[in-house]
Amino acid sequence: MVDLQQQYRKIKPEMDAAIQAVIDSAAFVKGAQVEQFARNLENYIGSRHVIPVANGTEALQIALMALGLRPGDEVITPTFTFIATAEVVALLGLTPVVVDVEWGTMNMSVEAVKRAITPKTKAIVPVHLFGQCAEMEPLLALAKEHHLYVVEDTAQAIGAQYTFSDGHTAQAGTMGNIGCTSFFPSKNLGCYGDGGALFTNDDTLAEAIRTIANHGMKVRYHHDMVGVNSRLDTIQAAVLDTKLPHLDEYIAARQRAAAYYDRAFAGCSKILTPERSQNSTHVYHQYTLRITGTDRNKVREALTAAGVPAMIYYPIPLHLQKAYQDPRYKAGDFPVAEQLAASVLSLPMHTELDDEQLAYITEHVLRAVEA
Repeated sequence: MVDLQQQYRKIKPEMDAAIQAVIDSAAFVKGAQVEQFARNLENYIGSRHVIPVANGTEALQIALMALGLRPGDEVITPTFTFIATAEVVALLGLTPVVVDVEWGTMNMSVEAVKRAITPKTKAIVPVHLFGQCAEMEPLLALAKEHHLYVVEDTAQAIGAQYTFSDGHTAQAGTMGNIGCTSFFPSKNLGCYGDGGALFTNDDTLAEAIRTIANHGMKVRYHHDMVGVNSRLDTIQAAVLDTKLPHLDEYIAARQRAAAYYDRAFAGCSKILTPERSQNSTHVYHQYTLRITGTDRNKVREALTAAGVPAMIYYPIPLHLQKAYQDPRYKAGDFPVAEQLAASVLSLPMHTELDDEQLAYITEHVLRAVEA
């Protein structure tokens, strides 16, 4: 699914030098490279503040803590997403309210969000799924109308740009009150371990986020609030800072691979290729098909037999997960998400795919769906 070894080999000299510099300094925690990476990422995405943390899940948790949400407050999130989005809501004693998604883009349905807002709603967490932004302009308008916070989960879409109706653009993660991302190795900007970050243009929120991530401390051993211990280690910051200048190149490589897939599958009625939002670029963290008119699982088995990895993101929507069973929801309540869970199939998508590999993959996909 991802070829991180070849990606590393292409930047080996600069990467090795960056890692060696950290080892030579022995500043493995809070070394200079952490702050340097944060400043460089601020410049790249256009955010006033970037606060690196240990991973993407903790970024989401810290974001909700910084907003001062309290047990019982409702947080709206899509039911078709990775579990972390709802996990942190539940861990904080908040109430996750899940909504359906759009069949085409697979992102959060704005109409579903409208119907889900109650007097207890305090925040919306749109997930920029698979590499393109959710419909942020109407979501931000809803949030303003109802005095809600917006926390963007941009773990899969760093580098994607959203265009508003007045023509101005913004990077994924910079439009809401807080943006959260993950630097898991397979991400478009990935480190060599775990890592994450929060983005905000709000000075007060930035101070709260930094304090919470540092055991609730502003001054050493003076704990002003309940916090956590969440920090990006220096080696991972050096890895990310080395990769950051290549991010646009990585995105372009993924877009080229996606265009190849699009052309190859254009004439097959059993394959629906990813639909692009009219307002967002797509950076293709995943290239996710929807298989129709045949058994998706048998297609995947055939691909596995041919040596083609394929993954199902995600096989069970949040409202059907055992840990999140809720009397408010039952099977059939979110038909789009449930249909997607039964039909999606993600193909290999990374920076090192060449035409020979793409030809092999697409040949076997077409053969499998017609079998």
